[in-house]
Amino acid sequence: MLTREQQYAARVFQQVTEFERQAEKKTEKKTKYGSMAHKLPVLIRVAGLAQALHFVESRGDDNQRLLLKHLALTLDFIDGEGEKGLTAKEQLLESSRTSSLPTYMRLTHQALSALQWYKRFAQSVLKVEAGQDDASSSNGR
Repeated sequence: MLTREQQYAARVFQQVTEFERQAEKKTEKKTKYGSMAHKLPVLIRVAGLAQALHFVESRGDDNQRLLLKHLALTLDFIDGEGEKGLTAKEQLLESSRTSSLPTYMRLTHQALSALQWYKRFAQSVLKVEAGQDDASSSNGR
């Protein structure tokens, strides 16, 4: 039996390597995804889980929203589950808004644990370091 951390590591590695294969030489896509993997844990600690996730959903680009989908799948939300038939990402967003305090705290803890793996694989697989998006966007100004 695998620990939760091992399960997260395996799922995240599979998602990030698949994303890397699909993005191929599109460095900007990798940078957006990887940069958000570095930033999201900080956003969660500063603003809270619900606010951080909804910020990324509303302000992020498609690659950053893909990170939310991947996170939802890693946290065992499944597309089309439940009576509403929501996507995994929609379920994660709804759960962050509507859960009781103990469930919200558990979800926050699990999200932060999973996001550590996204950060690690953003560095090792995507070759995106913390702050890289900031540096590349300021160079284009």
